Amino acid sequence: MKWIPKDNRYESMVYNRCGNSGLMLPAISMGLWHNFGDDTPHARKVDICTTAFDLGITHFDLANNYGPPPGSAELAFGRILREEFAGLRDELIISSKAGYNMWPGPYGEWGSRKYITASCDQSLKRMGLEYVDIFYSHRYDPNTPLEETMLALDQLVRSGKALYVGISSYNSQRTREAYDILKSLGTPFIIHQPSYSMLNRWVEEDGLLDTLEDLKVGSIVFSPLAQGMLTDKYLKSVPEDSRAKQGKSLQEGFLTESNIAHIKALNAIAAERNQTLAQMAIAWVLKKGRVTSALIGASKAQQVIDCVGAIKNIEFTDSELKKIDEYAKEGGVNIWKQSAEIA
Repeated sequence: MKWIPKDNRYESMVYNRCGNSGLMLPAISMGLWHNFGDDTPHARKVDICTTAFDLGITHFDLANNYGPPPGSAELAFGRILREEFAGLRDELIISSKAGYNMWPGPYGEWGSRKYITASCDQSLKRMGLEYVDIFYSHRYDPNTPLEETMLALDQLVRSGKALYVGISSYNSQRTREAYDILKSLGTPFIIHQPSYSMLNRWVEEDGLLDTLEDLKVGSIVFSPLAQGMLTDKYLKSVPEDSRAKQGKSLQEGFLTESNIAHIKALNAIAAERNQTLAQMAIAWVLKKGRVTSALIGASKAQQVIDCVGAIKNIEFTDSELKKIDEYAKEGGVNIWKQSAEIA
């Protein structure tokens, strides 16, 4: 039976203004970093995306290298755009990025104008799009002048290939520098995508959240569930079908005795709030309106449903926040730390 979008899909989702732009983003966005490569059945990808859209998730986030293999997530999403989301383009926010290794040779990664321009062209072709809504510099390039990287983003907007641009995993200092360059060019830099969770609080220590508030730039945080650690998945053991066992971005070594103890304590607090741990972890990054959107991943549609349930209760008492802070400790899980440090 052909999927038909639900008429009430916008009734329960919360939409937040992205910085001082005119763009509204859902409080929860869908990331296609994992589970959208050739190792996942296409029917499952369709189920995840259509479920997300029916729940009011309008923003789908990709990158050139998402897979495996690199590029396959964009190809899969392009098929979903043609077959399931046909006629819905103007209701969607679609983003992609360039920065990590994508093809052989000296022009296949980092932040040169050549790489970013070619990467965007390839992403648009894979997805069958004329433009993306947001295009990101996926990581700071210490060997390319920041002006060159930002000028490449500026050119994507001026050529109609992107409506807005953003950056990912840049630290506070480099974010200010990027903002100043783009402002001088008149390009709408509206969003930053850093990692952030109860086990990875570098954006607080670096002052990045304060910087974004000061600049009136929006934020969409990825890995708010610490790549699945802030769920009930690892409370008893490490499942064979988990990321940790599959050798993906979540290293089994992250599941230390200390981290597991903190996760169990946080799970108990979530239960007191009548939330799952995943729901509380998402609500926590959205607290006090400092974050525009939480970017989730999912291996099945039910996980999307559970995560969206977080928006039913994103308020915390001071007592709850104090108690959470006892266990929301750095867990050594920030695999993007080097990118932020060299930035």
